Amino acid sequence: MSIDLQMQIRANPNLYRYLRDNSYWYKFLNRNPLAIKEMEKEMKKRYKLTIEDKVNQLSQGIEMIRTFIDVIR
Repeated sequence: MSIDLQMQIRANPNLYRYLRDNSYWYKFLNRNPLAIKEMEKEMKKRYKLTIEDKVNQLSQGIEMIRTFIDVIR
């Protein structure tokens, strides 16, 4: 694996943890360094870091606050 790719992975703690948990990616990244984009997508889905997941978390938080305010009234 190239040094640039290793530094890119180490700079992102989530990506580094995902690579450690899913070691089959080492083989893919050694053969094709551009596969890191696919690995990032898979990591974001696994750790729920996509925009959709963030919007859902925000809407759940707003709903919880709204319910709490209704209970207080």
